[in-house]
Parts: sequence; C-alpha cells; structure tokens
Amino acid sequence: MTLIDQLRSRVAGPVLGPSDADFAAEVAAWNTSTLHTPEVAVGLTSEADAVAVVQAAAETGTPVRVLATGHGSAVPVTDGILATTSRLGGVTIDAENRIAHIAAGCRWAEVIAAAAEHGLAPITGASDNVGCIGYTLGGGLGPLARTYGFSSDWARGFRLVTASGEVVVANADENPDLFWALRGGKGGFGIVTSMDFELVELSTLYGGSVFFDAAEIGPAMSTWVEWTKTLPETATTSVIILRMPPLEFIPELLRGKTVLSVRFAFIGDAAAGERLFQPIRKVGATLIDAVAEMPASAIATIHNDPKDPGPGWDRGQLLNNLDAGFVAAFLETADPDQQVPFVAIEIRHLGGATRRDVPEGSAVGGRGGAYTLFMAGVPDPRQPEQNFPAASEALLAPLAPWISAEHTINYAGGLLVPGSYEASWPAETFTRLAEIRATYDPNRLFPYGPASYS
Repeated sequence: MTLIDQLRSRVAGPVLGPSDADFAAEVAAWNTSTLHTPEVAVGLTSEADAVAVVQAAAETGTPVRVLATGHGSAVPVTDGILATTSRLGGVTIDAENRIAHIAAGCRWAEVIAAAAEHGLAPITGASDNVGCIGYTLGGGLGPLARTYGFSSDWARGFRLVTASGEVVVANADENPDLFWALRGGKGGFGIVTSMDFELVELSTLYGGSVFFDAAEIGPAMSTWVEWTKTLPETATTSVIILRMPPLEFIPELLRGKTVLSVRFAFIGDAAAGERLFQPIRKVGATLIDAVAEMPASAIATIHNDPKDPGPGWDRGQLLNNLDAGFVAAFLETADPDQQVPFVAIEIRHLGGATRRDVPEGSAVGGRGGAYTLFMAGVPDPRQPEQNFPAASEALLAPLAPWISAEHTINYAGGLLVPGSYEASWPAETFTRLAEIRATYDPNRLFPYGPASYS
C-alpha cells in the first residue's frame, strides 16, 4: 500500500497528491512566492488526524512539516507530508481565569474578537491575519511588546502530537522541558494542535499611526530615535518608510508617494498618551493623523498590514541602541531619493518587558535587542533586475556598527540568510533546543532548520 493510500485509510480529512485538483490550493502559502510541492498534503480535521499522520509517517520514514497560514513560508517544501491546520478552528474563552483555548488553525482576529466580549485582549502580533500557533512558537513581537513582552511569554500550555504518535501536554507542570522549547524554539517538536494563552484586561488604549510626507522623513526619523530613549514601558512604537504604489486601493493622500509612518500604542490614560505623543506631532504637518483613543480590539489597525495573500520577500535584524549617526547612515541608503526595491523598511522599538524572561524560563532569542529592522519587497517577474538579497546587504553594510549579534527566529528571513538560524538563540539555548528535539524526535520525523530544506 502506498503512503497516500495508507493516509486515506486512516485520516478523515482530505489527503491529496500532486495530481489532485485541490492539491495546489491545499498547500498554498500566504506568501505566494513560495510554492510547496510535497509528496502528500493532508488537511487535518482533528487531533486524531494528526496522530494518524504521524503514525503513518513514522512507519514509512517520511518527513512531516506543518502549514498554517503560510505567512512565514520562505522555503518551499518539496518532499514528505505537508499537514495543513486551517480546518482545526475554534477559540473558547475562560473569562474567569483569563485563558483563551486556541485551536491550531486559528488566526489572531478570532481570538481578539472572542476576548473583547469579556473586556480582555491577547498579546498579539501586528497583523490579526497571522496564525496564532506558528507566530507564538517563534516568540512574537507585537504593538504592545514593550509593555507586555514577547507574545510567547503569555502561552500557558500546548497540546501536540510528538514523533511517537502520542498526544502530549506541555506546560509548566507537565513536560516542562518541552514547554520551555515551544515558547520561542519555533519548529521541529511535533504537530501542535492547540494552545492555552493568557489574556490581559484591556478594552481601550491610546494608539494609531501618523504619516509624514517625504520632506519630513529626516526630521521625523531623528525625532523618533531620540524620543524612544525617553518612553516608559507603557508605550510601544515603530517607524516605517513606505514606498506606496500608485494604485487605487491606496488612500489618495498616500498614493504614489514615499512616506514615513510613526506607529504608537500606549497603555494608560488617553490624555497621558496624547501628551507623550506630542513630540512626534510637533515634527511638522502630517498627511494623516490617526492616533487617538481606540478599542483594544482594533489593534491591527495600528500597523494595517496587508490581509490578502501575495508575493513577498523579507529580511530582519536586531539593532543595538540608535543615535544620530545611525539616522544619517540609514537615510543615506533608505530615504526617498534612493533606488531600493523594498516597499517597506521598518524599525520597531524594543526593551521594557521584552528584556525580561518568564519566571520559569523560555527559549526566546533576542531579548537583548533594542530595536528591530525589517525590510520587505514584492517580487515582480516583470522586473528581473530585482535582487533583494544584494539590496539588503547594501542597505545593511553602513549600519554594521548598530547591528546586534543577537537575532530572533521570527525575524530570521525564513532561514534563507546563512547563519541567521544559529544566531536566533544564544549558544546555550540553541544547544538545549537541539537536545530537546533529539529527545522527542530522535529520527527527525519533523525536520527543522536550513538543512531540512536542502
């Protein structure tokens, strides 16, 4: 019996081969630049399906990888089984204990909406369209990071199917070594089927974004860097240079322009937040000012990340403390007069709660970073001269004095940049993660790391 026949006899969900009509749609990633072509695709409909997949894979020595939304898909899967979790939906809220029980296929928008009904909120990423599990396994830095830390700091437990085919609970009391690894260690431990996630009491915040035209980018950037040095932990901010295409779906005030946006989220009294944000407003005239008191459930509007699938290329770094020298070097390569292929170049302010590990410890890398740097481009087959890796190296070269030796896995560019995988954790953490993977998956049924895709 072939592998696909074995799986079809055991799994309730769809089991598809490359010749099946629905195969391409099943393995499609949100990043459409990445085309997965596994041997078999399996749509999980239950935890029992996940168990059956792992058992069949173990019997045949077939590698298993997992696809949720595919926001982080940068390297194509070209062999083995690709298990998709989109059908594992549903979130329930335990309001009394402030816990969200999140199924593997959930996106943050579902959790945000469900929690808001109880005056609660999850500590999410910038986009509410990202899958909860994959994002959290990598740590996760969102619009409230300085106040509440990495998103994985709020994970309280996981259920997963390990390479033995068993359903395992990992939390502070059960399998604490695996729980440590799942909070920041990313992949290679099994198929996570659900997560328990602690919520915070939060119904409103003072936040949003302002947009400056090209002429104000230099003053706004300089002001922002100095301003971040004075901010309390109750404030999280980021700045982004956007090269807006001349397309109709772009607001008319921004269409076809290169602009700088300052994002802001403050936990506390709106009047205090308004005073705190005043130095940014004093920079000059804004094209759009959308910073005000807002529902916590609208947190995704602060960054307004794209919701629709599309082609993408990205690379991230962590930065040390910034100064006027950094601003000058950065603008020399990234300001509107420079011909760079990136539609977005973003810097986020870290510190505060991101520097403090949870009491029991976690595998998150990059807690010493002061800022993040992120570049995103849109591959266009009509522009064969695009070379994102070379352009990113050219942009980063003059910034070398400020680039941190630390990294964090969700900013590692999908394992494409040599050395970024190993740098995503301190050496001791990296070694311990390898040991835990070997304990729970001695035969590498769940391959993870750059070599796993070669």
